[in-house]
Amino acid sequence: MKDPLARLTPLGVVLLALLREDPMHPYEMMRLMRHRQDHRMVPFTNGTVYHTVTRLQTCGLVTEIGVDRDGNRPERTTYALTDAGNAAITDWVRRELPILGRSVEFRVALAEAHNLDRDEVLTLLRTRLAALAAECDEYRDALAGARSDASIEQHLIEADRRSVLLRADHDWLAAFIERLAHPDFVWGPHEKTDRYLAQREAARQ
Repeated sequence: MKDPLARLTPLGVVLLALLREDPMHPYEMMRLMRHRQDHRMVPFTNGTVYHTVTRLQTCGLVTEIGVDRDGNRPERTTYALTDAGNAAITDWVRRELPILGRSVEFRVALAEAHNLDRDEVLTLLRTRLAALAAECDEYRDALAGARSDASIEQHLIEADRRSVLLRADHDWLAAFIERLAHPDFVWGPHEKTDRYLAQREAARQ
């Protein structure tokens, strides 16, 4: 059997993470993702969500647990996370957190990093930070070399922009690692508060 991670997309990870909270039907998943602004991180349509859920089921990462009908509404199939799906979330996040050059994957991995232990996340992010520092140095040296060779500045605009963004990304990550390392920074499974339960109930309608 093929490695399910090889076919797991960022949208698939977000859906699996939702099912880690509780079993849901796809419509509820979409309502929650829009409420939580996940669509700004991973764009989706009704069609891509249903298609992705079908693929997750084919890969053995989710399973059907029931079909409900409420009044005149269409039937809604509820899905639950399997043990393989639960493991796939942590394995995918563990793989993507330290990798550079995959911006969407990193944003999703960071959003779902709370599925890993704090110490492991710190280790993975410090690996990423070291890689970012090396890339910052590489861009800085390359730009300095180009300018010393009298390259026309207009040809270096994008390289200059990339250098600034890399440095900002590096500095943000360094500051976040310090915050995460502090024991007062809440991490891991959260309590299902009244506000959370109200959000879930609204998404089911």
